[in-house]
Amino acid sequence: MQKIAVLTSGGDAPGMNAAIRAVVRTALYHQLEVYGIERGFAGLCSGSALRRFTINSVAGIIHRGGTILHTARAPGFEQREVQVAAARRLREAGIGGLVVIGGGGSFCGAAALQELGIQTVGLPATIDHDIPGTDGAVGFDTTVNTILDAINRLRDTATAHERIFVVEVMGRESGFIALAAGMAGGAEAIIVPEVKPDLEGICRRLQEGIARRKTHSLILVAEGAAGAYAVGEEVHRKTGLETRVTVLGHIQRGGSPTAADRLLASRMGAAAVELLRSDTGGQMLSLKGGEITAAPLQTGTAGRRAFPQDLYALSLILAR
Repeated sequence: MQKIAVLTSGGDAPGMNAAIRAVVRTALYHQLEVYGIERGFAGLCSGSALRRFTINSVAGIIHRGGTILHTARAPGFEQREVQVAAARRLREAGIGGLVVIGGGGSFCGAAALQELGIQTVGLPATIDHDIPGTDGAVGFDTTVNTILDAINRLRDTATAHERIFVVEVMGRESGFIALAAGMAGGAEAIIVPEVKPDLEGICRRLQEGIARRKTHSLILVAEGAAGAYAVGEEVHRKTGLETRVTVLGHIQRGGSPTAADRLLASRMGAAAVELLRSDTGGQMLSLKGGEITAAPLQTGTAGRRAFPQDLYALSLILAR
């Protein structure tokens, strides 16, 4: 294998640039030509020109959020004829290996190309941290810390005004973000899609806190579990307490990646190149026991990572 390519697909995640950098510099170290495909599978489908990388192409990007290759959704890539055309474009360019940086949906596209003879490696990068088969995904740690910074600030004003703040975070189908940020931020309640909301119980705990002279509270809500404004209205109706709602939105995706995400991205990016050099495609990278390992790509497309019910149960104990 003389040429490989890298693309980023799906939702952006802090640390994607660090992963691109590691892929490029590791490939060049082993005297491989390396190319970037802009706008993910959508760019590959449209036949966008490949960007050949040099060592300087990825200078000064390790600290940047987003992705220098840009990203886009490509629903048409599910069609077999589109996949065949994409594989043909890669072969015509002499590219035998591809690193796909993204989540479970991106890995489905990677698996399709693998079936068509393109050696493909998936690198998990998603703020939702919902990919099965790995204990870590690039972008999750940064997102949790971004939310943590926000709720630390909100707690200051909640304390000053003696209010309840309801904070909506990302997570349409997964509560990993809300659970991690809520526990780290000492939230009094965490509402996630995996557990049926118990607003009666939440309101009861809030009133018990007031009886102990607790003057403020924070409730974290994953966007897919309930509407933050509806939760705020219900809490106010049941308790009579002054309630404010904050929706953090896409601010959670941006920002400079943490050291943990930069290290994970760098380790996985280098490991992806090593797999391609050994003609070992059809794999996704995985963090297990602190080590970078590999598992079949299908591991990352088989549903969602199991929600840690034990950790959620602990959050209820600590939130009192």
